[in-house]
Amino acid sequence: MSGSFIAAMPTAADSPFSLHRTDWKAVLLRTWKEAGEDNVGLVAAGVAFYGFLALVPLVTAVVLIYGLVVEPAQVREDLMQLFSIMPGDIAKVIATPMVDSVQASDRSKGWGLVIALGVALFGARNGAGAIVTALNIAYEENETRGFVRLNLLALAVTGAAAVLAIVAAGAIAALGHLDALLPQLGGIGLVFGKASTYIVLGLLGAGMAATLYRFAPDRQAARWQWLTPGSIFSALGWLVLTLGFGLYVANFGNYDATYGSLGAVVVLLTWLYLSSYVLLLGAELNAELEHQTASDTTTGAPVPLGRRGAWVADHVADSTMAGPPAPQPARRPAAARANKPARWAAPVVVAGLLLGQRNGTARYAGRAIALAALIARFNRPRRPAAAGPLPSARPQSGTP
Repeated sequence: MSGSFIAAMPTAADSPFSLHRTDWKAVLLRTWKEAGEDNVGLVAAGVAFYGFLALVPLVTAVVLIYGLVVEPAQVREDLMQLFSIMPGDIAKVIATPMVDSVQASDRSKGWGLVIALGVALFGARNGAGAIVTALNIAYEENETRGFVRLNLLALAVTGAAAVLAIVAAGAIAALGHLDALLPQLGGIGLVFGKASTYIVLGLLGAGMAATLYRFAPDRQAARWQWLTPGSIFSALGWLVLTLGFGLYVANFGNYDATYGSLGAVVVLLTWLYLSSYVLLLGAELNAELEHQTASDTTTGAPVPLGRRGAWVADHVADSTMAGPPAPQPARRPAAARANKPARWAAPVVVAGLLLGQRNGTARYAGRAIALAALIARFNRPRRPAAAGPLPSARPQSGTP
């Protein structure tokens, strides 16, 4: 954001909820700008690819852990209820490996179960590693953690995702039988159970997003209040996109006609891409909120600007406190920067691909739109990346 002139006045807000309306306007404008400059669409595609490769090991881990407390048949039933809110084709892709995992969990005992679980978690860690890298880009950080620490973090994220899926599956299964548990509620119980399902998913999703935003980037952790807006946005956005995309696939999409037997895989990849995009957009929002205030947004005792161990916490957005905006140090070159038209390329590609599923002339028009957007994305002029000194860690106690 060097050289930008979006913020009208500096602020020392201690919480994003105490920011003025003009501050929020500046934050939203910069969030959209940074989403393009950080190539969020392209990064989300990479996260979706690694997430796809990690999906089967993750499902295996979920089944093995869940199978420790319930019967294998119940595991399959509960997980299918969890997947029922997603586009139908996703359940087709997941069903086979899930059935195999249920059978394996029924056979595995003792050390065999421990080894199988370890292999599954290790196989799924690359998906978590891709999320860690993507969040470093959103928060303008370079990765400095060692190989062992980084892999332990990826394994922890994978394990947390597995536990989250188990909690969600159990909660949704219970809510799905609310009418049987409380028959006196009648039809109201069904409506309440369905609404509660989405509320539970939203809360769990927001909690998982906030945890990722706090611990995944290589920086001094942000306080929870500075992670809340992006977490709520990502959770609500994910629910809306999941339901909307599911309706589109069920009523308008024709992926099987275009991709044949790969149609279900394309649906799954598209859903993973949209989910990753929303997660990263929430991170960009949180980063710009921290960038808007001069107050210390990191954990621990407050320290001056430049010594907080986080780029967005160490630098304040350009302001007019005293004449023209002061020169700001260049952001870390964590990702290639895009020009303004390229910021629209990712959503246009998705729109073109969706339109390409229609019959008749719309199919060819949609593919042409997607191709044109891809060409604009990869043939844009590049800005030279600027680098500058940046404190990388909070000073130790006693350091002047």
